[in-house]
Amino acid sequence: MDTKQSITTTAGSIKPQDFKFFALGGANEVGRSCHIIQYKGKTVMLDAGIHPAYQGLASLPFYDDFDLSTIDVLLISHFHLDHAASLPYVMQRTNFRGRVFMTHPTKAIYRWLLRDFVKVTSIGGDAENKDENLYNDEDLVESFDRIETIDYHSTIDVNGIKFTAYHAGHVLGAAMFQIEIAGLRILFTGDYSRELDRHLNSAEIPPLASDILIVESTFGTATHEPRLNREMKLTQLVHSIVSRGGRVLMPVFALGRAQEIMLILDEYWNNHHEELGGGQVPIYYASSLAKKCMSVFQTYVNMMNDDIRKKFRDSQTNPFIFKNISYLRNLDNFEDFGPSVLLASPGMLQSGISRDLLERWCPEDKNMVLITGYSVEGTMAKYLMVEPDTIPSINNPEISIPRRCKIEEISFAAHVDFQENLEFIEKINASNIILVHGESNPMGRLKSAILSNFTSLKGTENEVHVYNPRNGVEVTLEFKGTHIAKAIGSIVDQIKNKEAEIQKIKDEKLKVEQKEVKYENKDEENITQISKIEEEGIVISGLLVSNEKNFNLDLVSLSDLREHHSELSTTIVKERQSVHVDCKKELIYWHLCQMFGDVEVIIDEDNVSGIKQEEPNSEDNGKLVLKLMGDILLTVFENIATLEWTQGLMTDTVADSIIAILMSVDSTPASVKMSSHTCNHGEEHKITEQDKAELLQRDEVWKIKQISELFKEQFGDSFTLLLDKENPSTSGDIKGKISFGKNESTINFSQMKIEECNSNPLKGRIESILNIGANLAASLC
Repeated sequence: MDTKQSITTTAGSIKPQDFKFFALGGANEVGRSCHIIQYKGKTVMLDAGIHPAYQGLASLPFYDDFDLSTIDVLLISHFHLDHAASLPYVMQRTNFRGRVFMTHPTKAIYRWLLRDFVKVTSIGGDAENKDENLYNDEDLVESFDRIETIDYHSTIDVNGIKFTAYHAGHVLGAAMFQIEIAGLRILFTGDYSRELDRHLNSAEIPPLASDILIVESTFGTATHEPRLNREMKLTQLVHSIVSRGGRVLMPVFALGRAQEIMLILDEYWNNHHEELGGGQVPIYYASSLAKKCMSVFQTYVNMMNDDIRKKFRDSQTNPFIFKNISYLRNLDNFEDFGPSVLLASPGMLQSGISRDLLERWCPEDKNMVLITGYSVEGTMAKYLMVEPDTIPSINNPEISIPRRCKIEEISFAAHVDFQENLEFIEKINASNIILVHGESNPMGRLKSAILSNFTSLKGTENEVHVYNPRNGVEVTLEFKGTHIAKAIGSIVDQIKNKEAEIQKIKDEKLKVEQKEVKYENKDEENITQISKIEEEGIVISGLLVSNEKNFNLDLVSLSDLREHHSELSTTIVKERQSVHVDCKKELIYWHLCQMFGDVEVIIDEDNVSGIKQEEPNSEDNGKLVLKLMGDILLTVFENIATLEWTQGLMTDTVADSIIAILMSVDSTPASVKMSSHTCNHGEEHKITEQDKAELLQRDEVWKIKQISELFKEQFGDSFTLLLDKENPSTSGDIKGKISFGKNESTINFSQMKIEECNSNPLKGRIESILNIGANLAASLC
């Protein structure tokens, strides 16, 4: 197996972390969509639109409420102005320094759409005054160069923020983004449609589950008419108006639903050519950027649905090259005679060609304004829905224009209705739902309907929570995630081998059950082993290497560490501990020698060890520095003993032992014995060589007695310790004698050797006991 392959394993739970959602726009309103999500120190902005009902700075999301310099990634769902029109402002006029991503078609259309937005729309007062505009053409060009593109179904990782684009329907290039940060998945739908229309794919269901769903609520609990009914109603209304010599104005967004309606009308005009005067009733598409952006539609036919691709493949002609529709760049050359159908932007009738035609045509009752998209509160399109008697002139608001034309609405807005939205929410199965992009009342009704739908889950661990925050109100959710470790290198081979072993045993068990082979006792052991593995899982040990920046966690064996993580460096941890001591340095030195044997003297200014030192440094006067076990440094100066060592299993244990000695050195019996002499005339008592020799002798006798206890346990009354009880410290070598039957042996305990023995088996047994005794009674070294 290639060691580059990997297996994902669960490494353990992590402490709860807060996920935060903050809306700068598009919360309890339709327009200026802009949302912030934060988790594990990562910040993502979703969309950067403007509000079509307002102008200038008032149309922007509330950017002053958030530090845009902290944003890592900005994702644009689609090119509509309420989702993308403030992007150049963010990139060029604020402290935003993050990376921006959108799909290829969105970027292609974004350039032309916003260039037209800068020219046509008065966004800061007087459109002629460039200083009052939110941004200019230069800002737009510079922002365009910084935008990065993403393909559908591809995943991009930006410093631990992983995001994948999926088809959202709605308009060409529209994307839903599933964002993953440290294992937490958030699905942002943007504007989406689950209806398969004439040219776009419907919104997809991502294959991976999402923990949080940020979903549009444009239509609340409203339900759309069946699509065929809407198309029939549209064509019949248009046909009836033009048949009586009237004109039909259809305000549309420059791109999006306009193309869908043109496909419907073009097909109808083909099928009813004679009824419509043999082509005498023209259809116009009035938009300054229509032809430029239509070329984008023709380029990205492969991103549309099967029906469009099939037509393009079979006829070798582009379905977006319409036979019955002409493009009208502006109204200067428009010959307004007789009946006609005119699709014009912008869709909200706030300005531009659509507003000019509205004011020209609305006084005549034979004409009709047909609203086919969603109308935002505060716009002229929304105002017309109440069928007012007059409308204000855009050039002079004090002048009122009579409204006698017919007003109709047939929604072809590519947004999900209630039923489609609810079905999508059920399939995503997220336990936390945040509603955005909807007016307050419809959104509130949708929230109630969703909660009612999931009533059965209330009070369970799968309870669904629905939030509909207003702009500027933070939503905080607590999540306890799971560390997922990716096994790499030779550990993968270990896992595969164990799985192969288990499968082999299972195959043998199956053969036994089918009586193809004879049952043996080992089969029962294998079955027991399989049951244990199935219960506990395959246990593999290795090192966990964590990358906190990207939230990656690798399980790798020690031998593969350098191959797969060459960036790692070794860290040595030095430990230091200080203890207050009240005894003499001589006592400390003596106890350490007894415990550890050979102690290396580095500095001994008071000649505690009796080893001659070089001339003392005046700054080190009175200092004692010892090295123990080759790595542990002990410094005793005045009343402070400082221990320094490199962290490790053995050194930590020895350091603990030294600290224990330092803390009890002045209270041990030997210390009391050595310190109990009377001090004459206030002079400090020094430990004499005679004292040391006496204590060493006593220590030697104590060790021999402990070893002799081993012989007493082994040989019982056959063993006799030859020790002068009256004066044990001056009686020379200490010996012992073993005698049973004809077998005799004499042992010199002072020299730890056998002096006499007439039995080889007995001699071997005695040597073994001497070795054991020596190890037990000897000091550490």
